[in-house]
Amino acid sequence: MKTLILNQRELHDLLSMRECIGVMEEALGSVSGGGVIQPVRSVMNIPGPSVLGMMPSFSREIESVGTKVVTVFPSNHGSEYDAHQGVVLLFETTHGCLQAILDATAITAIRTPAVSGAATKVLAAEGASKLGILGAGTQAWGHLEAMSLVRNIESVMVWSPVPGEAEAFAKRGRDSFGIELQPVDKAQQAVENADIVCTATPAREAILRGEWLHPGVHINAIGACTADSRELDTEAVLRSRTFVDNRASALAEAGDIIIPLRETALQEDHILAEIGEVIGESAEGRKTPDDITLFKAVGLAVEDLSVARFIYEKAKKQGAGTWMDLGGKRLE
Repeated sequence: MKTLILNQRELHDLLSMRECIGVMEEALGSVSGGGVIQPVRSVMNIPGPSVLGMMPSFSREIESVGTKVVTVFPSNHGSEYDAHQGVVLLFETTHGCLQAILDATAITAIRTPAVSGAATKVLAAEGASKLGILGAGTQAWGHLEAMSLVRNIESVMVWSPVPGEAEAFAKRGRDSFGIELQPVDKAQQAVENADIVCTATPAREAILRGEWLHPGVHINAIGACTADSRELDTEAVLRSRTFVDNRASALAEAGDIIIPLRETALQEDHILAEIGEVIGESAEGRKTPDDITLFKAVGLAVEDLSVARFIYEKAKKQGAGTWMDLGGKRLE
């Protein structure tokens, strides 16, 4: 059986953010519907500090099994290299043959903001138009695009812990989206008047404080995905109706949730539902216009699997990528 290989540029050309939001809605629904097998990711620490992560999953809905193998090197921030590097391996479920090898950097860059887009569709106020972004890297850029697709964003304020990044991000955003985009010197300035806030930083200590949040704001928190790191302080979580991508993963990896639990400031039932339950309308999201809603995501293997399967089918139709015979049959 031949295997399809798709590089970073080919993946960008094959998948739009709008398409990916739809794929993620279906994937998140399947997680909460019980159609997915997906252990919590396995992480091996590498001196640096950096990590090698392994994320396997199986989906009955799309009849696929696969894994993402990815390195995370925070030292890449500010360089020409993305902090996330790796591959997604897609297998079929009849014989277990390898169908595709796909660049994980491109998949991670688009599926993460697409998940936030799916969450924002069901949690943010309908009239939300002011966006605050903490961070100015790859994920911040993806979130700007995703938020612009699911709400009528009229103005954006961006803050970055790295000097100069917010200014460059703002200029690029104005040129690409034609909307008002302003860099700010303090995180509070990006948050205090926002209708939607996206946090996408490598922070280990809280950079967003609950006292800054005004009634009705929605937060997508995606930057911290280890048990001992967080972007939100305890008050921000306590003030929010809180939703996650997956309960088991959040309770194992999301420091934004785990640290307040350790402080006994909240209980596990503060997590009201998985976002797939809200998308599937088996759980209630925003109840009133003044609710502060929080979507905390750590990233799920089935998201990568679902994107891989979608792109694989699309690439076959369009004749994209490179096919290679790696083997798989018994050698005579």
